[in-house]
Amino acid sequence: MKKRILFVLSLLTGYGAYAQNPSEVRVAMQPDAWEYDTAQVTFLTHCSVPAVQGRNGGGLVHLNDLDFKNGTIEFDIELPEQGFVGIRFRQTDDHSAGEDFYIRSFWPINPLNRTLTQYTAMVDSMSLWDLTDDYQAPAPLYRDRWNHVKLVVNGRQLRAYVNDTAVMHVPVLESEQTAGKLSFSGNAIFANLVVRPDATEDLPAVAGYDPTAHDPYYLRAWEVTSPMDFAPGRDVINEDLPDSTTQWTPIQAGHRALVNLSEPFGQTPIGERRLAWLKTTITSDRVQTKRLALGFSDEVWVLINDQLLHVDKNYFGTLSMKEPRGRCTLENTSFELPLQKGDNELIIGVANYFFGWGIIARLNNTEDLAAK
Repeated sequence: MKKRILFVLSLLTGYGAYAQNPSEVRVAMQPDAWEYDTAQVTFLTHCSVPAVQGRNGGGLVHLNDLDFKNGTIEFDIELPEQGFVGIRFRQTDDHSAGEDFYIRSFWPINPLNRTLTQYTAMVDSMSLWDLTDDYQAPAPLYRDRWNHVKLVVNGRQLRAYVNDTAVMHVPVLESEQTAGKLSFSGNAIFANLVVRPDATEDLPAVAGYDPTAHDPYYLRAWEVTSPMDFAPGRDVINEDLPDSTTQWTPIQAGHRALVNLSEPFGQTPIGERRLAWLKTTITSDRVQTKRLALGFSDEVWVLINDQLLHVDKNYFGTLSMKEPRGRCTLENTSFELPLQKGDNELIIGVANYFFGWGIIARLNNTEDLAAK
């Protein structure tokens, strides 16, 4: 049963019942401040403070009325069960898009485990975790007591702390949302939520450094087809290949040199599979071979000058899963790319059935290649 009780917030009167003044919003952990599913969320007193707990799968609990843009978010979290738990911020009103910072609460915890804390963007109700391997970090975590989480958000950047330790810096937040709602998620107990609007410390608002930005070895300029339905289990046949009637749209690799197909095409419905084609041209001064490192999610068919060159899969949780654990990185695969003198057409079919999809492509060098 969904329960929603309107809780009116007046910015002009100091956030109404939320806080004493607009500079510090102390959020009540009481049912009337939140939207939630009573089957998955309960309000309680824990360790002598009002708290909210996700249970039975840990559904989302959405804070009513408070829009967050920039500032500091702090809260305490206890981790009694295993799962993915955290906070989403700058969400759209329907909670389908925004930013997500979360803890992988799987015991026993190794504080040196790189995957303990993670950040990802949400697009079309879909987590892009498999496209954001860069944003993972270890953290000092406790199981049977409060853990204090602090997020500082300003413009395009995020700095995250766990138990007073800086654990992660995200130089470019990857959702298109600049303001929006807050939600807690997962089987955990949350308390002491405080929001300080515009308290951004020394964190810049502009996008931070991208280590791929000045690397000419990445392939960035592509064209893409619209996705087609592609039944699970089937392989590409000649009739699936692009031809002279195929419509192409330019698409550029973005931050981290990622060609993100989740942004234009959204989520593939559960149980279904889609296929899109990407193409680019590599101009060579001579006949030669380059090595192409390719990160991808979830499947690829690679053709060079109309010849099938490489077929691969990166299915999370299966024997075909690539390192690092099904995420899209240049560690996934690499192969020799034969180039003729002049223009070479590189075409990559990308299939998706599971979370985010896209590619990252990087040559081993650009010697004797012509700039486009």
